[in-house]
Amino acid sequence: MAVNRVSPKVMGRLRLASQGLLGPGLGSVEAAVRWMTATQAQDLQAALWAIGLRVPGAGLTDVRAALDSGRVVRSWPMRGTLHLVAPEDLRWMLDLTTERLSRIIAGRHRELDITWADIEKCRDVALERIAAGGPVSRTELFEVFEAAGQPTTGQRGIHLLGTLCRHAWLVQGPLAGNQQLLVAFDDWIPVSRELERQEAIAEFMLRYFRSHGPATVRDFAWWTQIPLTDVRAAFELVSGQLVELEFGGVPYWMSPETASMLDDGVPGQRSVLLLPGFDEFLLGYQDRSLVLAPEHANKIVPGGNGVFKKTVVAGGEVIGTWARAGTSRSAAVVPALFDAAKPLGPAAQAVFSKAAERYLEFLNT
Repeated sequence: MAVNRVSPKVMGRLRLASQGLLGPGLGSVEAAVRWMTATQAQDLQAALWAIGLRVPGAGLTDVRAALDSGRVVRSWPMRGTLHLVAPEDLRWMLDLTTERLSRIIAGRHRELDITWADIEKCRDVALERIAAGGPVSRTELFEVFEAAGQPTTGQRGIHLLGTLCRHAWLVQGPLAGNQQLLVAFDDWIPVSRELERQEAIAEFMLRYFRSHGPATVRDFAWWTQIPLTDVRAAFELVSGQLVELEFGGVPYWMSPETASMLDDGVPGQRSVLLLPGFDEFLLGYQDRSLVLAPEHANKIVPGGNGVFKKTVVAGGEVIGTWARAGTSRSAAVVPALFDAAKPLGPAAQAVFSKAAERYLEFLNT
């Protein structure tokens, strides 16, 4: 499919629609997490809003409750980065990605003097402590490691913990304030799907293009860090269920439902959204230039420090950042647009104000 009317903004709005950010949204917290397949979540507060934003009427307590009950889980399924996923999906995702990531970080483990025997020792004492005393905080778990002769300083502790989670022995469980307690994987997630490797890559890919399309095969390979050769082989299994759109000489893929909007009119031309930092709308793709002009990229990640600011997205394009100012009753949302000479017009300002109200309401619900 080649459509003459498509522009970068239209591509952005198609992505907003496929991600549940336009139209009726997604039906529940669990449904949103399952639909998105994996939602960036190294910043917990940002991740809570990322899901809340996609579920009309959801409040902060709803998203926290889903984590507390294990209906949604947060772990390191890919890229060594925390994501929210459906519990039944986590094990097969880890099976796909853990071996490659372990090879990538093997050098760092040598620097930290972490051997496989150390990992097994930490596994045993962690599971013993959890079996005896229930969910445990990271601080308490590190004390258990130290008592077993396993130092946790200089990133050694977090690498040990991450390895135990990637091998599906531990998983982050209920919340204690803004931290999650660690629990035994098999107790917290009693039912896991089992998929063969190529079948798993194919499902991962199909769900990614449905929830993130239009996107490229390279976007997916980057997103999961699954080797491009494996990705291309599995793509043959799913391409028939997707629609291709050529844009800028590059093939993009999406669901038939998303593609149908090109005939009926892509919604969201006057939309103004307040996305959290690290949202999948920006971070879910290797190439972000469709929705974020390269000259403004440094304003989202100042100095390339790895911390993504919250973004204002208007009509499918990132046009600035925003921040919350004040507390509780006096709280307000303050935008910082890239182009001060182009302020929001009256209609866009009204939509922005409504989006700000929705965010503040989310925090208090």
